[in-house]
Amino acid sequence: MRKLERNARGKRPQFYETPGMDEAMSMILVLANELSVVRDRLDTVEKVAAAKGIMLDAEIEAYEPDQATLEARELRRQDFLARLFYVARKEAAELATQDTAERYSKALDDIAVN
Repeated sequence: MRKLERNARGKRPQFYETPGMDEAMSMILVLANELSVVRDRLDTVEKVAAAKGIMLDAEIEAYEPDQATLEARELRRQDFLARLFYVARKEAAELATQDTAERYSKALDDIAVN
């Protein structure tokens, strides 16, 4: 099933005067959030394993994921990339919509003159 793209309505707040800086900051915050979650999970895994006397370094290096694991990781990666590029994708969609409306109006003006 294809996932529908959703965008928040309304104008986003702008904090920086430099074009693109707000979008870059949004991407950095998404990355920081993701890294924090991953570090917490890794810390948990290491502590649980160590409590059971399991040293994970060699096990992790030798691990080869099966197809189901690879597919689950790809889905998670795609979800992450969608969140990371959300603002850039939304802005591109808005620009495309504006461009279409402008070209439509210009086409109407051209037709009215000719």
